[in-house]
Amino acid sequence: QDQLIESGGGLVQAGGSLTLSCVASGRSVSEYAMAWFRQAPGKGREFVAAITSDDRPFYLDSVSGRFTVSRDNAKNTVYLQMNNLNPEDTAVYVCARDRNSRTQFGGTYYYSPNAYNYWGQGTQVTVSS
Repeated sequence: QDQLIESGGGLVQAGGSLTLSCVASGRSVSEYAMAWFRQAPGKGREFVAAITSDDRPFYLDSVSGRFTVSRDNAKNTVYLQMNNLNPEDTAVYVCARDRNSRTQFGGTYYYSPNAYNYWGQGTQVTVSS
């Protein structure tokens, strides 16, 4: 059964860094676009970053230049390197897998949670001021 398991969250001061990991079991992450979303208390789910099967990255404007999404196919793992964190980044971060393999669409497709049908449980990131 396919599963996504996130780790790496925690409490960090503003300006600090964290790296989130999403380990996939089942199908290879190399065949799918993989994304990170986040949900802050009282807010809806927000797209953060995605990487396509052909290694094109997409980012939320407010994290571009601070966050980097990457993938290690040998470990079947996707990462989100987060630098210069600020309190507005506080949220539960969730990993997701594209419902279709090897998609090659523009960013609008990957920004929507409807593009994904496998989701992890999430990892909490808290940034203190």
